[in-house]
Amino acid sequence: MNTFEQFNLSKQLKRALDELGFTTPTPVQTQAFPVILSGKDMVGIAQTGTGKTLAYALPIVQDLKFSEQVSPRVLVLVPTRELVVQVVENIRAIAGCKNLRVVGVYGGTNINTQTKELLPGVDILVGTPGRLFDLAMSRTVKFKTITKLVVDEVDVLLDAGFRVQLTNIFDLLPERRQNILFSATMTDEVSKLIDSYFTSPVRIAISASGEPVKKIEQSCYPVKNFYTKINLLEHLLSNRKEFSKVLVFVSSKKMATRLFDIFTELMPGVGVIHANKEQAYRLEIIRKFDAGNIRILIATDLIARGVDLEKLSHVVSFDTPDFPENYIHRIGRTGRAEQSGQSILFFTEKENEYKVAIEALMKYEIPQLEFPEEVEINFKSTPEEEEKVVMKRNRKTTHVKPTEGFHEKSEKNKKVNLGGSYRRSEAFKHKVKEANKRKAKSK
Repeated sequence: MNTFEQFNLSKQLKRALDELGFTTPTPVQTQAFPVILSGKDMVGIAQTGTGKTLAYALPIVQDLKFSEQVSPRVLVLVPTRELVVQVVENIRAIAGCKNLRVVGVYGGTNINTQTKELLPGVDILVGTPGRLFDLAMSRTVKFKTITKLVVDEVDVLLDAGFRVQLTNIFDLLPERRQNILFSATMTDEVSKLIDSYFTSPVRIAISASGEPVKKIEQSCYPVKNFYTKINLLEHLLSNRKEFSKVLVFVSSKKMATRLFDIFTELMPGVGVIHANKEQAYRLEIIRKFDAGNIRILIATDLIARGVDLEKLSHVVSFDTPDFPENYIHRIGRTGRAEQSGQSILFFTEKENEYKVAIEALMKYEIPQLEFPEEVEINFKSTPEEEEKVVMKRNRKTTHVKPTEGFHEKSEKNKKVNLGGSYRRSEAFKHKVKEANKRKAKSK
């Protein structure tokens, strides 16, 4: 049987894992541990929810010895504030047994507070690229002592436009270091980054990009429009026992707010999270949802990656994502570790092409359910759904042969710049004066 015993962990780490209830390593942990411990560069392609954080945290913590050094020895780059908080919590859970200092930094909060937290010293520094670069430029943090670099969810970092910040940080790091990278997908940009900064990396792949998590039961409903989706979602969520903890994904911040406003009127225990919400609010709403104080959380793809949520019963894609990879990441919020999960997708006629693209990526046809007879079909449309009739201009022009009258009229109506009212008045006065002179001479 595959157990953590094969890793030859220190007594402190074994005790920490026992306290956390971890007995069996996941495939990515089994493959990554010896590679990272060897000091070689590593590239891991693994889906979300496969235990990637522990996969790199275990060998790093095993290898690190206690030190009073102030500057960090390990740097972990992640794409979002929420993921910083989560990764720090996960690493602290096993690093505390060796008195290792783990600190997280991210934007959107007071940089001076984070600076004070870093002053006593840090062993493992976790952060978003923007805030880490700001701290480096202010010389609050020195990167020359980094021996190990971890880039987690690198495809998300690149998709979010962090390439410049990443390369700037890489340039500040010592050349001799171990590079560890994890990604759910292998894109051209990810490949270029690896070719530029990694030295003969060992590659491990747990599942092909787009392969659905096997423990997740998927299904989909064909739905007419937005308001019918509302009726269907209300019908499903009314079964509180089965739908005990539900994450509802939508395509935009505007849609999240609209859905939240509607469902707070329909049932209790509804929360919302998107990028426009303050950081403190976002962390608190995730805490409440994780603790079970909120049954339904409406969210954008902001939390489709990385954030670990406890025991979700369902993930509902209220909108079909136009990027098929986003669907994979959404459903990966459930069916994590040893748990099973359920995913439900709503799609309209216009969204069917997105569903087909998702199925092509997964090489799996999502089972389609019959639309419930008891759910009312609402023919009301949102402004976005209403067809816009575009009036086409008639570009044909009819050329009419001008007549003599046209030319005469045109000449007669030609405008001449007379220099304004002041000049016209002066000219009139001059004419009157000349006329009076002629009259005086004739007399």
